[in-house]
Parts: sequence; C-alpha cells; structure tokens
Amino acid sequence: MTHAEAKSRHTKLADEIRRHDHAYYVEAKPSISDRDYDRLYHELLDLEKDFPDLVTPDSPSQRVGGAPLSEFKSVRHAFPMMSLDNTYSQEEMRAFVQRVQKILPDEQLEWVVEPKVDGVAVSLRYEDGKLVVGATRGDGTHGDDITANLKTIRSVPVRLHGKPPAILEVRGEVFMTTSGFEKLNAERKAAGEEIFANPRNSAAGSLKQLDPKTVAKRPLDIVVYGTGLIEGTRPNKHDDTLRWLKSFGFKMTEKTWACGSADELIAAIEELDKIRHKFPYGTDGAVVKLNDFAQRERAGATAKAPRWAIAYKYAPEQAETKLNSITIQVGRLGSLTPVAELEPVFLAGSTISRATLHNEDYIREKDIRIGDTVVIEKAGEVIPAVVSVVTSKRKSGEKTFSFPKVCPECGSKVFKNIGADEEEAAAWRCPNPDCPAQVRGRLEHFCSRGAMDIEGGGEVLVAQLVKVGLVRDVAELYTLKTAEVANLERMGEKSAKNFIDAIAASKTRDAWRLLYGLGIMHVGTGVAKSLCKHFPTLDDIFAVSAEQLIEAEDIGEIIAQSIVHWWGDSVNRKLFERLRKAGLNFKSEIYNAAAASGPFAGKTFVLTGTLPTLTREQATAKIESLGGKVSGSVSKKTDFVLAGEEAGSKLDKAQKLGVKILTEEEFLKLL
Repeated sequence: MTHAEAKSRHTKLADEIRRHDHAYYVEAKPSISDRDYDRLYHELLDLEKDFPDLVTPDSPSQRVGGAPLSEFKSVRHAFPMMSLDNTYSQEEMRAFVQRVQKILPDEQLEWVVEPKVDGVAVSLRYEDGKLVVGATRGDGTHGDDITANLKTIRSVPVRLHGKPPAILEVRGEVFMTTSGFEKLNAERKAAGEEIFANPRNSAAGSLKQLDPKTVAKRPLDIVVYGTGLIEGTRPNKHDDTLRWLKSFGFKMTEKTWACGSADELIAAIEELDKIRHKFPYGTDGAVVKLNDFAQRERAGATAKAPRWAIAYKYAPEQAETKLNSITIQVGRLGSLTPVAELEPVFLAGSTISRATLHNEDYIREKDIRIGDTVVIEKAGEVIPAVVSVVTSKRKSGEKTFSFPKVCPECGSKVFKNIGADEEEAAAWRCPNPDCPAQVRGRLEHFCSRGAMDIEGGGEVLVAQLVKVGLVRDVAELYTLKTAEVANLERMGEKSAKNFIDAIAASKTRDAWRLLYGLGIMHVGTGVAKSLCKHFPTLDDIFAVSAEQLIEAEDIGEIIAQSIVHWWGDSVNRKLFERLRKAGLNFKSEIYNAAAASGPFAGKTFVLTGTLPTLTREQATAKIESLGGKVSGSVSKKTDFVLAGEEAGSKLDKAQKLGVKILTEEEFLKLL
C-alpha cells in the first residue's frame, strides 16, 4: 500500500470509527457490532504502525491515552467559570424569581431547568472544529490543562460535526457513571486495593492522573451545559444553544424544562426530583437559568455568581446508625471539633463511619449521647453530620459526653472565645501554637492545592514530618533535604525527590496563594485575591492599617483586624522573614496584570445595552486584560461608556456629563 492509499484509507476509517463512537457513547444507539468495531479499530492501528505520521491528535487511537505527563500546565479561561448561588426552599426560589423580575421590570422571563450533575466542571476549547485545550475549572480564572485526559473520554468530541464557529468554548460536567463506579470498586476490592469513596471524588481523582492510560480505563462520561468564548455567530437563547451544541456532537442531559413562571419552575424541580435517580449520574439539585442571553446581560452578575441563574439543592439523604464514641479533632487554628465515630452506614454514594458534631453546644442542644441511634446526613451532600437522635430507640446504657478541659493533642488547658461571634464563642480552642495538631493542620493547609499547591504534602507525609521533628512550621519545609524525606516510612528516593521539587516549585507561586497559605483567620482565597489586586506586594499589605485594608474590595473590619492582629505577633513576623529568606515570591501578579499595566491602566469603563457581537463578559475580559476597570455606574470619574442597543439611563447620564461614548466598532478599534 502506498502512503497516499494508506492516508486515504486512514481518513475513511477514522471518520467511520468516530461515527460509531458518537452513536454508542452519545446517542446510546450502537450502529455496529463489537466484533465489527474491533475489526475497524485494529485496521486503523495497523495502518498507524506502518505509517506513524498518520497518527494525529484527533485520531481514534489516541482515545486510549498517550505518554504520561510530568505535570499539568495552568491555562487561563477566556471567560471566568463562575459558581452559582444556592437555594434550598421553594420560598427562596420564588424570591429569586422576584429579584430577577425587579432587575428586569415589565419583561417576560423565560426559564430553563436542567439537572445539576454531581461531577467535575471542565472547559473545552475548539478551534476550527478541533479540540485544542481541555481544562478544569480550577479557581474559576485559571485551571489545569487536562486535554490528554479528556480525550480519553469517548463522549468528548475531538472533532466537531457540521460547521462550528472558528473558536468555540464549551462548558460541561465530567462524571463517573453510577454503574461504572460500582464495577470499578468491585474490581479494586477484588485486587486488594483501597475502594473509592464516591463517584464525584473518583471522577475528580481520575482527571488528576498524570498517566492518560489510567484515565482511559475509568468509566468517565460528560454532559455539556453552556459555552464560554465564541468567535462567530451563535443562538440568542440557552435552549437553542443546547440544540446547537448537540448538532456538533456533544452529549446533553436527559431532560430540560422550559418554564414561564415561578409555579412552573417549582413543578419542574419537583418532577426532576422524582426521576433523577434513574439517570446514570448523581444529581444533587436543579439548575435554573434565564433562557434569553440579552436578558442575562442586563441582569448582570455579582463578583462570584451570575444574577440570572441559581442552583436549587434537594434535601440531603439521611440514614440511621449507632454512635459508638465521640473523639476530638484539633484544627489548624486550635478549634476543638467533636467527631462522631459511627457504625458504618451507606449514604448518598459512600460508606460513612465518622460525622461532625460541630461543637459542645450542638451536642447539648441535640442531647446526643454515646450509644444513641442517630440520624446522619451529608450537609450539601459532602460533609456527613449528625442531625438528630432517635430517642424512641434510646435504652438505659447511653452516656452523656463531657467535653475535655485540656487539648487531647498537647495537654494545654483549652478556652472559649468569650465575646466573639456566636460560632466562635461556641468553640473550645487550644491556645498552644506549637500543638502538634495545629502544626500539622497549618502545614497541610499551606501545601494544599488552593494554597501553595505542593504535591505530596498531604496528611500522611505531614504527620511523619512533624512526628520526627523535621518540620515545625511552614518555613522549615524549605530547609528539607531529599535524604531526610527518603528515610521516612513508605518514602523512597523518587517520591522524596518529587516532594522536594514540588516545594522548590512553590517558591514562584503568586503572592495571593502565599497569603492564603499563611492560614490567617478569615483570610480565604477570595480575600487573598482581593488584597493582592489592591496591593502590589505582601509587604504593602502588612505595612498598612486596618482602615487602609478596608479600602480593598470585599475587605471588612473583622478581616482587616484579623490581618493586623496576625502581623502584630512577633512569631508571625519572624516566620514571614524566614519565608522571604527562603526565596518565596511576595509580589502580586494579579496587581500588575489588572491595575498597574496595560494601555487601559487607570481607565474606568461602564457598559450599557446589548452589543452586536460581544457579550458583556467578553467586553469586560478585554478591558480588564488591558489594565482597565469596569464600573456599574456612570460618574465624573468614568472615562468611557461602551453603549449598545437599548442603552438606557446610563447613556443619558454619560451624555449629560460629557463622558466619551463608544460603539462596539469604536471599542474594537481602540483595542
């Protein structure tokens, strides 16, 4: 066979195999026998063996996974992958509809209801119909490039049908099928391996595998629910977009509902609740979205979530079991949390043997006793919690629990935060910062994916490092030697070197990650990012007063005082200097990118009306990427107003104030 003949046959085989894959994995309607499929597939493999240059990234042969990766690269989403606000009652759902109607008065609202798939959110970017990048949601702005892993999922198209836009970003949810999860666990149990906790965690763990061949063996699937960046024409409504995406070869959820009122929304949510357990994936709720994209633009979004969508969460599943004992867990900030040790019971996809009891007051209010039959549920279907006692099954042998007066880890006398807010006042705390449990907690937090992302720095390794005295605080991580780590239990030379390399790599992390990793009370990732957008370095953050910290977006008095209090401790200041000496990055890339550079630096834009081709999110992303700021209101400080069709009062005010008004065409020229 000549090369030209081989190439022609390979193209025909690849197209035919893709059609059969789509019929089997997306349509669930096999169009060929397994034997005939295998014959076509092996013929393709033989051609690629004889003519290696025929192996392309979108070849069906690449579905089984390529060479292992050394690491995941970070990619920036063209548009942020925002999270949704949650609601748990029909009254809150009706209130949500009223809020949106108030934003869009006198407008007829159309809604779409779809299942909330309990999986892992991903973004797929196609250029000229070919998959070029697949990424995790990550922090919403940046995610991990897991293209090689996503290509192993047969329901992910690597080449689209029809004539898609030049650039198309599709958002979807990767999940592990319920039946596949059960089969996988049975196989792992038979092989003497540890079984997985639940399908969602299994899916997330699978996508983090560095070897795509391992991912290819996992029963993963995907459904898509929306889009990101699109360069080209697109439908104007969500339901039309779903049909549009389906025409390109994407897999959708089994059913969606079109609704025109709050009553119809409630009816759809109730119907979904009745049928959702028949789906091949877990669901924990319903997603409600405005159908019309122009209305979405006018409704806008908060810093965290769109105003035009919400997730309705179903009541969590419950189970009864026996409370065998109560143990105490000490957190990284010293809080003592009581934990229920339970008779193992299966609940919402996993076996539960431990559950939180929150605090001493909670135990007293619920009258929870050791030996009781208790009702447990998964709060948000994630964290198991004891919610009540089945008093009718109480006998005479149950024992009341006395909260310890000393820390079970270090023996220090514990105290309560008298005068603090209600939640903190209910918690007993260990005052000893050198308490082994607190040290372990701070180290695990520092190494966590959301903070310094030090691969390998999990609970088991951290416990060993603390136990043998190699590490007493986060700065000492940077003094570790490979040989010291390799001598630990279950640690070889290669694993030790990987951990040391991960520690070294963390020195270049952005400043907001380090700020979050320091474990300052009330400073989560959102707060850390807000501060690092407002201040160029960590030194600048700690050099100012609480009043100056409050000037940063989303920073309140309690957060500001907590930061000032942390810096006021000489131990913390010394730790900070040791981290500087270790070579960690104290500069904020967020500050430089968003506020101090670019042709729009110092310029404020206001968007109004519907633009011909750009969405509001696209225009905002372009402005912010060039250093500009987007405001929601027009004032004398506004530099430009970008106005589209049906621009309202903002345009009128801009004209009165003499603010420069741009059409989309003028805006694009300015870019």
